[in-house]
Amino acid sequence: MKKTIINLMSCLLMVSCFGCKSTPSKTKEEQKKENFHIYLCFGQSNMEGSANIEEQDKTVDSRFRMMSTMNCEDLGREKGKWYTAEPPLGQCGVGLSPADYFGRTMVENLPDSITVGVINVAIGGCDIRLFNEDIYQDYTSMYGDWFTDKINAYEGNPYQCLINLAKQAQKDGVIKGFVLHQGETNEGDEQWPSYVKTVYENMLKDLSLNADDVPLLAGEVAGVEQNGKCAAMNPIIDKLPETIPTAHVISSKGCTVREDNVHFNSAGVRKLGKRYAEKMLTLKGQK
Repeated sequence: MKKTIINLMSCLLMVSCFGCKSTPSKTKEEQKKENFHIYLCFGQSNMEGSANIEEQDKTVDSRFRMMSTMNCEDLGREKGKWYTAEPPLGQCGVGLSPADYFGRTMVENLPDSITVGVINVAIGGCDIRLFNEDIYQDYTSMYGDWFTDKINAYEGNPYQCLINLAKQAQKDGVIKGFVLHQGETNEGDEQWPSYVKTVYENMLKDLSLNADDVPLLAGEVAGVEQNGKCAAMNPIIDKLPETIPTAHVISSKGCTVREDNVHFNSAGVRKLGKRYAEKMLTLKGQK
């Protein structure tokens, strides 16, 4: 009788699982891709990297990677390839960027299995509309040859360059968010949040991303307390979440600046970059 009951239970279990499919385990390559978190950084000079690279900035965890956005012979880098994220992370001859300490802080607070990569396309002095794929050509000749040269280094179209590199990066990892620092050139323009929204939505569309999965972090410019020349832009930047629900503003308060009262110095850049990371970690559910 006992044997009969056991056999009956076995049959019932077999029937209940008829047609059930076991979840296939992920391959090493799939797991590696999921564990490579990529962030797209863009904006103007502060994001590009205008602060001095100091000795303490030259030691970087190998889990923090950067994709070179151009060929830099002096740095031994080729466009589209990944390297340990030793500054500079933007154009070949620039300085320290908030992207540097964003990435460093991310890897310090994520499990050892996670690698963080950044792609940084930023142009000093640019209007945010330079990243609007429909009208960018109206904003490529705002200054002299130095500005044109910067844009030409991104094949004349920084937005498309960033998208092309991001698509390439999606073969290696997963895009987790956007990091923006821009606004000085658009000081006083109340339409700035709508300009950013257009760029953000274009990026989501072109990279087949869902806004809920890839928040946009936007940093304030040097503020009133730093005698920031463009401090009037911060109240406009602070309104960005009203236009983009998945946007979050990073305070610049206490981030020290250079003599021009526009660009953050090395210490200020480090602090700002850490704040970006702290916010992103919170949004991703990390302590």
